[in-house]
Amino acid sequence: MSRLRKYHSRVRSLNRVIANDASEVERRARALRVLNIISSKPSGALNRRNDLGIVKEFLQTDSKHLRDEVIPEDLGLSRTKHGVSSVLEEVLLEDSSSFKCSFDAYGLSSAVSSCGSGRDFRTGYGFHCLALKSGFTSDVYVGSSLVVLYRDSVELDNAHKVFVEMPEKNVVSWTAMISGFAQEWRVDICLKLYSKMRNSASEPNDYTFTALLSACTGSGALRQGRSVHCQTLQTGFKSCLHISNALISMYCKCGDLKDAFRVFDQFLNKDVVSWNSMIAGYAQHGLATQAIELFEVMMPKSGTKPDAITYLGVLSSCRHAGMVKEGRKYFNLMVERGVKPQLNHYSCLIDLLGRFGLLQEALELIENMPMEPNAVIWGSLLFSCRVHGDVWMGIRAAEERLMLEPECAATHVQLANLYAGVKYYKEAALVRKAMKDKGLKTNPGCSWIEIDNDVFMFKAEDGSSCRMLEIVHVLHCLVDHMELL
Repeated sequence: MSRLRKYHSRVRSLNRVIANDASEVERRARALRVLNIISSKPSGALNRRNDLGIVKEFLQTDSKHLRDEVIPEDLGLSRTKHGVSSVLEEVLLEDSSSFKCSFDAYGLSSAVSSCGSGRDFRTGYGFHCLALKSGFTSDVYVGSSLVVLYRDSVELDNAHKVFVEMPEKNVVSWTAMISGFAQEWRVDICLKLYSKMRNSASEPNDYTFTALLSACTGSGALRQGRSVHCQTLQTGFKSCLHISNALISMYCKCGDLKDAFRVFDQFLNKDVVSWNSMIAGYAQHGLATQAIELFEVMMPKSGTKPDAITYLGVLSSCRHAGMVKEGRKYFNLMVERGVKPQLNHYSCLIDLLGRFGLLQEALELIENMPMEPNAVIWGSLLFSCRVHGDVWMGIRAAEERLMLEPECAATHVQLANLYAGVKYYKEAALVRKAMKDKGLKTNPGCSWIEIDNDVFMFKAEDGSSCRMLEIVHVLHCLVDHMELL
């Protein structure tokens, strides 16, 4: 019997050794697979031509075929992308010397708008050429359509060039230009444009104010946002739904939840976006109790049906407050009520579980998702593994994320550190070498503060500020004060 026990003991020990060896081989193989992906040289980026250069290219086009095409006033082109392209090709291939203008500005404006809505920007640039050949660039509707086209194609400089050259501007061109700069959070330029607009013949509309508030929201410019709020009251847009929603979002993002709730509470015709904005605002600032109260008590009384974004806000509030039980509850509730969870909902719950140290449950949720996890989800698990010290799961999360985003510098650094933590020094060195060869650098952290209507931005390891000595002095004073506490 004793011999039998010794035999079984040796067999179990041998099985453990074999399992560990297999696990080690699998880990090494995964590491090599990831290293192969991140070490591959990226293909050379295609040279991107300037869009106004494309217009010049169209203008220089010669033709062997001379046609006299008519663009009808109702412009049936807007129905099909093929129709737009074919008519454009025929007209643009005319010889400039014998060019006959047989269409009107309305048709051309509609064609440009059609290209913009269909994301067919290159064809739209061709219609810009056609406007130049026909002399319709001075038409306010054609000019406005071109500003919108270049804005939507993220060619803000070209949009501004067209805008400046317009002899006459309307509310569409002003609003398009303001919204373009708002997308880049350039609130000062937006406000200057708005000021010029008020001095022109054009009157702002609700979309103008929504764009201005969007700029204030993105840059955290609370005082400018208040100023825009006053403008909406003076111009009679107090009862406009999407302006109220934009105000709620602006005040929440800028940290003034009191005024956000005041706007929310005073507005009678709330829609689901209003509720979502207020719930998300509470969630962003860690006020889970208020967010859940809105969702469970006030929202049902209003008769508004929650949607996927509502549940995302509630899950986000649970995540920030570390409310695991409630997070599971609301995730299951949305499924029961027929709202299909999306990647963002899974990401929220996985982050909640990971922050609370339930890493295995988070990993199982990832593996059982009905869709493929994205880089954000693996990044969330990676962060949680680093916090709670699970090196091996962290390595897997980092490797999975790099397979999806091979150019992510931050994940390279984290993976190299994790490899080094388990003495995979060769793999760590290869990751750092791949990062160096591809010229990858981590983006510095950024923060900003508003003082006297000016927004000051700070980046990590950035000493370019002209007031750096004053800033460092204040920091030293703060450190000394904290050490005394």
